[in-house]
Amino acid sequence: MIDVNLIRQDAEAVRQRYLKRGKDIDFSEFLTLDEQRKALIASTEAMKAERNKVSGEIPKLKKAGKDVSATIAEMKALGDKIAEQDAELDTVNEKIRDFLLRLPNLPDEDLLAGGKENNKPIKTFGTKPSFSFEPKNHVDLAKSLGLIDYERGAKLAGNGSWIYTGMGARLEWALLNYFIDSHIAKGYTFMLPPYMLTYECGLTAGQFPKFEDDVYQLANAEGKKFMLPTAETALVNLYRDEILSESELPKKFFGYSACFRREAGSYRAEERGMIRGHQFNKVELFQYTTADKSDEAFEEMVNMACGLVEGLGLHYQLSKLAAGDCSDSMARTYDIEIYIPSMNIYKEVSSASNARDYQARRGNMRYRKDADKKLEFMHTLNASGLATSRVFPALLEQNQNADGSVTIPEVLRKYMGGIEKLVPIKNIK
Repeated sequence: MIDVNLIRQDAEAVRQRYLKRGKDIDFSEFLTLDEQRKALIASTEAMKAERNKVSGEIPKLKKAGKDVSATIAEMKALGDKIAEQDAELDTVNEKIRDFLLRLPNLPDEDLLAGGKENNKPIKTFGTKPSFSFEPKNHVDLAKSLGLIDYERGAKLAGNGSWIYTGMGARLEWALLNYFIDSHIAKGYTFMLPPYMLTYECGLTAGQFPKFEDDVYQLANAEGKKFMLPTAETALVNLYRDEILSESELPKKFFGYSACFRREAGSYRAEERGMIRGHQFNKVELFQYTTADKSDEAFEEMVNMACGLVEGLGLHYQLSKLAAGDCSDSMARTYDIEIYIPSMNIYKEVSSASNARDYQARRGNMRYRKDADKKLEFMHTLNASGLATSRVFPALLEQNQNADGSVTIPEVLRKYMGGIEKLVPIKNIK
């Protein structure tokens, strides 16, 4: 959540920043509740002070032989009033908390207003591949190469599911190993998070309560649990309700997980195959850091994700998202968008994002400054490093050859037993 003091100090300035997201938020009810809260606290504290004062005098009055029955009755009535106002304060606090939890993050000042139409490519790697033959799409390539079984995947789990088979499974695992080794070499700690998470994890990440319907809820699990939509949802909760020392930061992690998303809505023709699915594999980068190191951490993670695609030799563009296209939890996001030749469009394979202190406030994650021992909220950042379900199709399409084979990027060959090409099943002897 955002710093509530920003609203108290200048609600209109906060409203203007949200307008860049295309959200016109009325803070009048919140400000009324906030004033009501202050008045209740002041009134209740005054009554409690009076009760404590009088309660301390009652034994003295008794000892002096005074009749204290009326005073005791007054204190009981006062206690009832205090209990009534405490309950009223709880209700007001819950309304305030619910309002704040539903607010998106404030976009960074340098972001353009608007949505996808105002996203700006800021870097391009390589050029669009050209072919001297009629290129195939990734679905036909995967079938002819015996890499993916779409039909049986749908039979097992419905639309939006597939099965990696044979060399396809090896290629998928090679991509994951390449990502993992690259991140370990950069000093990030490897994590394998649980796939079932508690409601508090989604709340801290900023995905709940607004986007509860986007995940798979587990009706029969103890408590309110769901299947993680990304490893970020787990990694952002590692230090929930904890205080670290400044010297412990930054904390750098990456996690592998399968990701589960409902992906509501019908599938478009351009999203066939692996482009859009309910389950896919992803390696996720994550950092906890301080406010003064936040921008530096963001650039590091963007460069790491870009480096992975460049290592594969695949053409992509890096885009800076406009405020309205950033997810609700993030203050800024750069998308790495890989080129899919058969679609002649770019598809996101990594979103590198800085949440600033938004998630840390939701999860009460702080650090104690070395200089003055003051407590500050951490900054949290994430980047896909990478999601394979779009890298895999791009790799097949960009590296295809006239004979129907696909050249394996050199960085993956050590994970593929030295194989340099994937060849159609009919050509295997």
